[in-house]
Amino acid sequence: MVARTLSLAASAALLAHVPAHAEGRLGTLPQGRYLCELPGDATGPASIPVPSAWFDIVNASSYRAEGGAGTYLLTEKTVVFTRGPMKGARFVRTGQRALERTDLTGKMADLRCVRTGRSAS
Repeated sequence: MVARTLSLAASAALLAHVPAHAEGRLGTLPQGRYLCELPGDATGPASIPVPSAWFDIVNASSYRAEGGAGTYLLTEKTVVFTRGPMKGARFVRTGQRALERTDLTGKMADLRCVRTGRSAS
C-alpha cells in the first residue's frame, strides 16, 4: 500500500511539470550529441556551427548542455525543454536526426540541430 501511494505521488509530481500545451503521443529523442548550426550562403560555408547551442540527449528525457543538465518533453513532433539551461527552448522534429528551433526570431530563427551519434564524454 505504501509503495502504491508513493508511486501515485511520484506520478502526480511528474504530471504537475508537464506543460499544458503537451498534446499527442509522448516519446524520446535518440541519444547522442546534437550539433546546432545556422545556414550559410553561396559566398561562404554551407553552414555556420553554433557550439554554444549543442546538447547531448543522455537518457530517456534528459539532456546535457553548456551550463548543466535538464529534461525535455517530446510530444508528436514538438520538443520543449522543461528544465535546465535550455528551459523554454522549443523545436520541431523534422526527421529522425534533425530538429529546428521554433521559438527564436531574427538570424537565430534558422537554427537547426542534427544528431551525430553518441554523446561526448
